Amino acid sequence: MTFALRPRPLAAALALALALPPAAPLLAAAPVPEQLQKAADEARAELLQRHGSAEAARVERGTAQVLRYWRSEDGDGAALKAFLLAEFLPEGPALEATFARLESVLESLDGYFNAISRDLRTGVDLDLGPQLPIDGRLSAWEPASHVADDLFANKTAFVVLLNFPLTTLDQRVREGMSWSRRQWAETRLAGRFATRVPADVQAGITAATSAAEEYVNGYNLRMHHVLTKDGRRPFRPGLRLISHWNLRDELKSAYADQDGLERQRLMTRVMEAIVRQQIPQAVIDNPLLDWTPETGVVAASPVKDGEAPAGASTSPSREREPDTRYARWKAIFDAHRRADAYSPDHPTYIARRFEVDREIPEREVEALFESVLDSPLGARVGALVARRLGRPLEPHDVWYAGFKPRSKYSEADLDARTRERYPSPAAYAADIPRLLQGLGFSPERARFLADRIVVDPSRGAGHALGARRRGDQAHLRTRVNPGGMDYKGYNIAVHEMGHNVEQVFSLDTVDHTLLQGVPNNAFTEALAFVFQARDLELLGLGGPDAEARSLRELESFWATREIAGVSLVDMRAWNWLYAHPEATPAEFRAAVVQIAQDVWNRWFAPILGRRDVALLGIYSHMLSYPLYTPDYTLGHLIAFQVEAHFAKLDGPMGPEFERVCQLGALTPDAWMRKAVGAPLSAQPLLDAAATAAAEAEKPPKKR
Repeated sequence: MTFALRPRPLAAALALALALPPAAPLLAAAPVPEQLQKAADEARAELLQRHGSAEAARVERGTAQVLRYWRSEDGDGAALKAFLLAEFLPEGPALEATFARLESVLESLDGYFNAISRDLRTGVDLDLGPQLPIDGRLSAWEPASHVADDLFANKTAFVVLLNFPLTTLDQRVREGMSWSRRQWAETRLAGRFATRVPADVQAGITAATSAAEEYVNGYNLRMHHVLTKDGRRPFRPGLRLISHWNLRDELKSAYADQDGLERQRLMTRVMEAIVRQQIPQAVIDNPLLDWTPETGVVAASPVKDGEAPAGASTSPSREREPDTRYARWKAIFDAHRRADAYSPDHPTYIARRFEVDREIPEREVEALFESVLDSPLGARVGALVARRLGRPLEPHDVWYAGFKPRSKYSEADLDARTRERYPSPAAYAADIPRLLQGLGFSPERARFLADRIVVDPSRGAGHALGARRRGDQAHLRTRVNPGGMDYKGYNIAVHEMGHNVEQVFSLDTVDHTLLQGVPNNAFTEALAFVFQARDLELLGLGGPDAEARSLRELESFWATREIAGVSLVDMRAWNWLYAHPEATPAEFRAAVVQIAQDVWNRWFAPILGRRDVALLGIYSHMLSYPLYTPDYTLGHLIAFQVEAHFAKLDGPMGPEFERVCQLGALTPDAWMRKAVGAPLSAQPLLDAAATAAAEAEKPPKKR
């Protein structure tokens, strides 16, 4: 499988201001001033007298929720009392109309700010010519950063908090299966105002994230200029690979080539140099210089191979890249840390990412990942990989791709097929209806979806940007080189198309737009993996037979194991930052390298044969999409259960894919139970992979 995408890039401030998942537990925050407490008590008593016992629970809850978020700038005790008495809505037509109006208006706010942010990021995200100096400034500007402040200032947020319920994660998990769709929508409505982060803090998060994204999008290696120790050029001319996505995928594709091992070893050295920040600064995205990773030699290149970006160095300096990778990562930590004071119930970004965004506590996620890594199946599958390769395993075999059907085809053959079929983004867009019909959607539904998806050329590896308002379109971004879309770009496009289809169904066909989307990013990744696994079939290269399906289960386990290790590095790096908040980028670099080595030494070195490898720290998500990599591991586990569910269908996949998307933003547990009839678990994957391993371990049948 491919991880060549980033999260759907709603700007961080917009996500904080407008799209927060459900509320934090109602624990004690700052002490309430006596005059405000007195005013709230008086208002509560009057409301109870006015509306009677039927509204008692709602009055108690609503006044407590407002009091918790009310600040001195919102008004004195008299203003608070007046607000509570005037804005409480008993159950009935006025409450119903208010709910409907808020749902409509918030969809509009979400949608138009999302579109504005998309336009502001055009120069950074899309390959439409040279990036302009102004593009960095535009992409760092978040026009929605003041929305949350404004909605609290004009008391709209307080109207919501007074009349609709904040719930705890424990409540949602314990009770959510019995809730109506309306109850879920009300929960998501109130949850949007569960934190009150100032606009300047939100803007700081956006700026730090944008700077990291810009750094990542420009981090390309000209591989024809990466030399072996004896001076040979094993990579084809014009090969420009973005880190980490294309580097990793090029390494995977080399398993289909008889001479691929040398290139794989060389790419492993390149990745190690990037993680350790030992790569010479001058060679990054530079076709004017040659670099020999084994010796560190940098020299002027005698080979003309592509255009050099403005300012590319011609000086063969060995000076290493400064700790920019870790400075960008640390800047995002510093920006999110400023928000900690405004989230008393989840006072770290780690807690917010797991308990608020994912709605799965970190300790549970970590235990799930370790259950995959601890399984003795790792050693068994590793032995099968070694047998298939005919050699001892090496560190880069963590990305072994030989279980996949595409290992039968060379990268050059696949590139030729995709370039001929998709010379431009428009050609892929025109083929979307056929592709979707091939995936099991009716012609009418395929056209419905295609009309709501725009295909753009990506400056980075690729991503899917969904709409947030009905009437807008989802955007599919993938790399399209001058000669057409290569196989990597196509594979990414199929994955992103899975995201887009989920985005369209979970917005345009959902009953409440407050429930648009899926529980968290892991679920949209899982649904995208379902599409991506069928990319060769869509190229007309045939569907999997029984043996191929068995191999796919081994591949899924091996890939899940790899990304589980990456996820633990990501999680432990953030925990290290909270333990050492004043660390320098250099100190953070040393810590990440050590963390990556520790995870490797515990779970990977016994199988892959070398200690103190830092490859698990290569993922670019870590420095631009903070704590996103756990969604990939969760996505693999979810995808396996979803795939197994689809495999049991009597008819085509399309209608059932639509149904599970329409479940919307429930908790992960409720979504899984309603979608596939079982909770999230690693055991189905482990059981299926064990069965597949036992079959693969049998001696070949004599013919």
